[in-house]
Amino acid sequence: MRKIKLIVGLAVIAVALLVGGQVGLAEWKNLEFRDDLYDVSASLGQRIGMVAPQTDEEICNLVVRKADRRGILLEPEQVTVERSGSTESPIIYLTVDYDVPVNLPGYSFKLHLTASSSKK
Repeated sequence: MRKIKLIVGLAVIAVALLVGGQVGLAEWKNLEFRDDLYDVSASLGQRIGMVAPQTDEEICNLVVRKADRRGILLEPEQVTVERSGSTESPIIYLTVDYDVPVNLPGYSFKLHLTASSSKK
């Protein structure tokens, strides 16, 4: 009986580490991606760079490329671009909603994450 409890306990710990590792990695990538969105938003608002994207479509494609570098799979339709401010000093907010699959032995689910360029 004692061995069974030990085996079950170790199995529970192994599953918790597996889930925690996958969810933790997804959350870590999301935090880094938020920093990328903030940098993109700030540089677009200040017009930093030789050829800054001007249309929402170009901005969405830029965000998708940044996400791909982090191992996050996105479609341009998942990126929301909001503009405010004046023409001389525009403010651009970026928001991305996406799902990350978490695969466990015998069970899978999707973790929904949101990244935004705001520092809230």
